[in-house]
Amino acid sequence: MSFSDSETSSGGSEYKPFRQISRDRLLYEMLRSAKSPDSKAWKVLIMDKVTVKVMSHSCKMADITDQEISLVEDLFRRRQPLPSLDAVYFMQPSKENVVMFLSDMSGREPLYKKAYVFFSSPIPKELVNHIKSDTSVLPRIGALREMNLEYFPIDSQAFTTDQETAMEELYGNIENTRRFNTCLNNMAIRIATVFASLKELPCVWYRTAKESDESTATAIRELVPTKLASAVWDMVSKYKSTIPNFPQTETCDMLIVDRSIDQIAPVIHEWTYDAMCHDLLNMEGDKYMHEVPSKTGGDPEIKEVLLQDHDLVWLELRHTHIADASERLHDKFTTFVSKNKAAQLQQSARDGSELSTRDLQKMVQALPQYTEQVEKISLHVEIAGKINKIIRETDLRELGQLEQDLVFGDAGAKEVISFLRIKQNTTPEYKLRLLMIYAIVYPEKFEGDKASKLMQLAKLSPDDMKVINNMQLLAGSSNKKTSTGGGSFSLKFNNQKTKHAARKDRNGEEETWQLFRFYPMLEELIENLNKNELSKTEYSCKNEPSPSNAKGGSVRNNQQTQTAPTAAPHSMRSRRTANWGRSRSSDDGYSSDSTLKNVITDFKKMGKRIFVFIIGGATRSELRVCHKLTTKLKREVILGTTSMDDPPQYLTKLKLLCDNNVNAQPNGFGIY
Repeated sequence: MSFSDSETSSGGSEYKPFRQISRDRLLYEMLRSAKSPDSKAWKVLIMDKVTVKVMSHSCKMADITDQEISLVEDLFRRRQPLPSLDAVYFMQPSKENVVMFLSDMSGREPLYKKAYVFFSSPIPKELVNHIKSDTSVLPRIGALREMNLEYFPIDSQAFTTDQETAMEELYGNIENTRRFNTCLNNMAIRIATVFASLKELPCVWYRTAKESDESTATAIRELVPTKLASAVWDMVSKYKSTIPNFPQTETCDMLIVDRSIDQIAPVIHEWTYDAMCHDLLNMEGDKYMHEVPSKTGGDPEIKEVLLQDHDLVWLELRHTHIADASERLHDKFTTFVSKNKAAQLQQSARDGSELSTRDLQKMVQALPQYTEQVEKISLHVEIAGKINKIIRETDLRELGQLEQDLVFGDAGAKEVISFLRIKQNTTPEYKLRLLMIYAIVYPEKFEGDKASKLMQLAKLSPDDMKVINNMQLLAGSSNKKTSTGGGSFSLKFNNQKTKHAARKDRNGEEETWQLFRFYPMLEELIENLNKNELSKTEYSCKNEPSPSNAKGGSVRNNQQTQTAPTAAPHSMRSRRTANWGRSRSSDDGYSSDSTLKNVITDFKKMGKRIFVFIIGGATRSELRVCHKLTTKLKREVILGTTSMDDPPQYLTKLKLLCDNNVNAQPNGFGIY
């Protein structure tokens, strides 16, 4: 019986992408290792409600079956005794789980022949002693290990801690200190297991709290990144002595921030295919429901598909502009038709007019050579068609242009008021998102009774406008209070007076697609971290690296990687566009599929990994940036967050943020 993180971890000289390491550890280090010479091949896998999620985020059922697992069971459900089979327990190290495990394996008639126990995070010594004290169970344990894997991969370069209510628990009603501390502790545990899996020792950077003479609640909220950084570092530093072959010096960088760094990114319309799918199509996670023709000739059937990495068309298109994605799909169908004689015959039977993408879709579906790959293209033609229809019907381009003009200082009160007066049919959600951006860029426009007048003009309810009020809870303190009539205070989102000047384009970057100017602030932060140029007044490090380790040099060949170009002067947003949205025929390395390909091909040239963790939810645009910068910086950039939020989800969370906060104060709206 061993009690340690396995020595067969995927750390070492061979470089593997983040998500693959998670999968390999679960399948090979855990499931494949759980065997003894006298055991039958097939085993039972038993998990709790958390570890079953961990497993499902990394592995498919077929992968698990390939490792000789015949049955997957819930730890807390009544189970049939299988005394001739071994069992693999993958569970959290809680008292309830340990008690349930002991009841399974103790006594004269245990449920299983032998138990291989793997804990998702470090187990307290008292629970280990509790297991060892049961002399009937001890001989039946084949392994007792800490897997240290309790995070949830959602992308080849992203994970969550699966804490949908983290924003409310840490920034809402913080008088519930037990809930606050439990949320923060679970977050730290799950983040720490990422570094245990990858065998990485991070330099832990974090956003520091501003000086504040305001309420204690405000100070507590501002200290959340600091507290999380301390907890993560305490846990990870212990791995140096508890995990074999764990590095003793820093091997990567980690940056911990919260949503206060960028409150525009969660609400502005992001024009990539991925973001549009999740924003406009009411998808449930990655699930998309669509109608397909019945094989029996009856009514159409509803089919569920997952828009994930295994779909190569999705992988190619997800980070491209929606217009680019639509053109690529049309080109794919056109290419298929040009290479297919049957399709050419059908085309020649028409009047010679140019075929639309929809016409091409119907034509290809009727062909006998209709393949799975073409079916994927057809699916995405349907999805892109729905998105473009919604964009047209809601005049979303005009709204999107105004949003981005606001961010870049090219629009102000006149344009916002004009839009709200003319576009009366714009949905309340879209108007609220516009006003949120307006409030962040022009906070002085919400002082006094100006906010209530905007609310009336937009025809929004006080409940809707509470979302804007609650942004203050995430924004933190301001250096000084500004008194307004009626004893209320003005809405302040940062310590600096906002400048309303036009921004300059970044050198070497040109606008390829309309409405592609916006980028999240996370991009600048990562680039500054890469150059070791984070603001010393806003960011600190728990374990300041030595000068030799301060840069993003490769840990694989001991060479320094290229540093990013010198950044433009700091501004709320520099006007720029993503140069990875260039010509469709070029494999420029910035689309998600070519990023992964280049990472695997050029792993010897990759520098130290960069981890960024956002407390309170991350956005599709921030995930896109991590893929882009992986290629640009030649460092794998991994995004972590408490949850991946699309705009409607984010608005709901923000609206609920202060419902139970008895100490809430009115702002310029006069709304609590």
